[in-house]
Amino acid sequence: MEVRDLRSREEFANAVQLQRTIWGWDDLDLLPVRFFVVAKNIGGQILGAFDGDFLCGFLLAIPGINAEGRIYLHSHMLGVLPEYRNSGAGLALKLAQKQDALTRGITLIEWSFDPLDLKNAYFNIEKLGAVVRQYQPNLYGITTSILQAGLPTDRCIAEWDLTNTRRKQKTIARVSVPASIAEIKRADPLQARKIQAAMAHRFEELLNHGLAVTGFERGEDSGTYTFSPWPLK
Repeated sequence: MEVRDLRSREEFANAVQLQRTIWGWDDLDLLPVRFFVVAKNIGGQILGAFDGDFLCGFLLAIPGINAEGRIYLHSHMLGVLPEYRNSGAGLALKLAQKQDALTRGITLIEWSFDPLDLKNAYFNIEKLGAVVRQYQPNLYGITTSILQAGLPTDRCIAEWDLTNTRRKQKTIARVSVPASIAEIKRADPLQARKIQAAMAHRFEELLNHGLAVTGFERGEDSGTYTFSPWPLK
């Protein structure tokens, strides 16, 4: 697996096609080639994961400035083809992103993720060491993605501090999601929406009381977000 910058409009077009395959979006929701060109020209990151000459995954990030005036990278999109999802391509893309950011003196990367995507939650929180201090209901509105199953696009905001190693924190609260949530979304969207709404209420309650998500536990029947006091000690 090789990770390198995507450089040409042809390679950007291949990344657009990957969006269709990975998320099943209609054209309305696709990021077009011209957005990739703009991102490249303003100091963003466009990285591709290659199996030989074959593009099997990509990452797109753009620079931002947060409320405290800190420059960071907003990692807007990372996708890997289904047949490569256990190949290490996603981790390779994130580690390359980290190295590039540090080379440029950027020490914070943020991105949004679906809190009902438990595999992604484990990857973000446990493998990378991100924390969550924000929960945004229906951030992007209803999309055409088959993975979203018509649900509101509720999102957690992952904060990845590249200079700090997150230490074990005291758990104050937990929020669990059924391990079968992906199947529930497909078979019973109304039940999935009830689970999502209850989760949103609990997340917002805990985050508003000065806690942050600092861990994720995987079990046979559920995935569990663990909350600790913020700021971390």
